Amino acid sequence: MRNLVAGEARKALTGHIWWYLPLAGAWLCLISTFGYVSGGEKAIASGSTALAVSQDVARAWMMMFLLASVFGAVAVTRDYGSGTMTRSVLLAGSRTRLFSAKLIVATAAGALFGVLAAALGTASVYLAPGAFGFEAAVDGETALILFGVFVCCTLAGPWGALVGWIARNQTVAVVTLLLLTLLVDPGLQRIVPEAAQYLLTIAMSSIYRDVKPDLLSLPMAYAVTAAWLIAAFFVARRLVRTRDIA
Repeated sequence: MRNLVAGEARKALTGHIWWYLPLAGAWLCLISTFGYVSGGEKAIASGSTALAVSQDVARAWMMMFLLASVFGAVAVTRDYGSGTMTRSVLLAGSRTRLFSAKLIVATAAGALFGVLAAALGTASVYLAPGAFGFEAAVDGETALILFGVFVCCTLAGPWGALVGWIARNQTVAVVTLLLLTLLVDPGLQRIVPEAAQYLLTIAMSSIYRDVKPDLLSLPMAYAVTAAWLIAAFFVARRLVRTRDIA
């Protein structure tokens, strides 16, 4: 199994996608960071605090979890797209072993996205405010936000892989993840906030300690996130074992 995971990891690092996605994620997060700190002085003059601005900067790095989920989806669907899934199953020994190996690689990749987001988020919190005329302010809540960003990225990796196993098509899987994260879940949160708090990406908002109203408590958010992952795991595994693999 160790050699199989190593082989899947090597496949995931083939091409440019392994560095395109974190680079794109960092760029999106830096744009959000710029937005918060460039208006920082005005926000503080209006009654906010430097600490609140720094916490917003830390939360800005949650966007990296979307790219982590896309990486997981691509790691699975590229085999379908290139027509090598059958060969991958034969080399793995069984569909279940390949399913497990890709899930392990996607989870590890999600953790690496999380480490990158937390590291760059920490640097942004300390360095960005100084460039716009006010001092950085950090407390324990800021550290918990960055930890929540790391957790969300780590969980997003296997989530993307499971969506990839279910969709089997790279475009469908990636578009599904983008629509759920950027359009469907936020839209439902505005229309039916009490029901939308049980959606995966909205539950993750509680984990990275968003300040929006109508969010779940932290223990409930972890439980809901785990329920979504477990449900996707069983659906994806059943489809992998019962459908034509080609």
